[in-house]
Amino acid sequence: MTTTLKYKPLNLSRWIIWTSFALLLIIAPLIFSKGGSLSLLSQMGTVMIFGLSYNMLLGQGGMLSFGHAVYSGLGAFFAIHTMNLVTNGVVNFPITLIPLIGGVAGMCFGILFGYVTTKKSGTTFSMITLGIVELVFACSLMFPSFFGGEGGISTNRVIGQPFLGISYGPQIQVYYLIALWLFVSTIGMYAFTQTPLGRLANAVRDNPERVEFIGYDTQWVRYMTLILSAFFAGISGGLSAINFEIVSAENVSALRSGSVLLFTFIGGVGFFFGPMIGAVIGIFLSVMLSDFTKAWQLYLGIFFIVIVMFAPGGIASILMMNLRVAKFGMFKRIWPAWFVRARLGIVQKCTPLTISPEPPCKDKDLW
Repeated sequence: MTTTLKYKPLNLSRWIIWTSFALLLIIAPLIFSKGGSLSLLSQMGTVMIFGLSYNMLLGQGGMLSFGHAVYSGLGAFFAIHTMNLVTNGVVNFPITLIPLIGGVAGMCFGILFGYVTTKKSGTTFSMITLGIVELVFACSLMFPSFFGGEGGISTNRVIGQPFLGISYGPQIQVYYLIALWLFVSTIGMYAFTQTPLGRLANAVRDNPERVEFIGYDTQWVRYMTLILSAFFAGISGGLSAINFEIVSAENVSALRSGSVLLFTFIGGVGFFFGPMIGAVIGIFLSVMLSDFTKAWQLYLGIFFIVIVMFAPGGIASILMMNLRVAKFGMFKRIWPAWFVRARLGIVQKCTPLTISPEPPCKDKDLW
């Protein structure tokens, strides 16, 4: 019996990408360390996990859900109740692993609700998920003993004696906890795309009839995908409970589901890293615009419409198209057009509404 050894080359580019991602998470708070930057980075981290989990449904499986906040929100409620039990000395559980409680809770509700929602696909699936999120939101106001009513449930993340100086009191420690779970969750969700189930989810998205012809149950594929997606959404909810130390009915509302839908589309549903870009842009616009105007949702909606109309693939598609052009050495042919467009945009912004012999812009070089 002879054994044949095959050499499999090292995927160097993949190692470079993941190492760069880890380094970026480590050095980000060192660069953005002033004001509310740490809080902003922490929110981006939790929404990144939430967006990636949502893209498992939409981008990988073609399931447009309007109720994905149910799994992250219920995961957050179970996580915060566990934290309160730890505070009262009922159970002993490390805060570092609290997001795992949220993930397990989200997965359990994914098993429960997913069995119903994945019976259908397409528009029917979307409408059922919308009904589920409204049902859970109504229950959050009807059962204040668990959901806390309109005020929600609050907690204290600083529990017990610090371990190796880590008490999760300073925001920087919370950020690195979120960054750790973000890195692990991103690896897990990317690994899903390389599994047979992930490939089947792509096939069900593109041609469900053909998948059934070759002997696979499309409902079962959607069901398993939703369960895994709910698990990572629950992790996001658990991290949100630690970060904000409060969970309310808004966490299980259709508004939260709509937000992750907007961010995912802005980033790009056709690319794995698209929701991560969308989370950064969405949180940044939401926080920054709300400081300048009360109509920030109007401008965010306009930005979303522009992206859907002129870049349906999201920001990620624009980046990938230009990277492909640069790969073949053709970027030098289009960068003058980009420059002219940017220049015209600045000039148009500075052009007065009435004819004037002297432009109102201070920078005369633009003219």
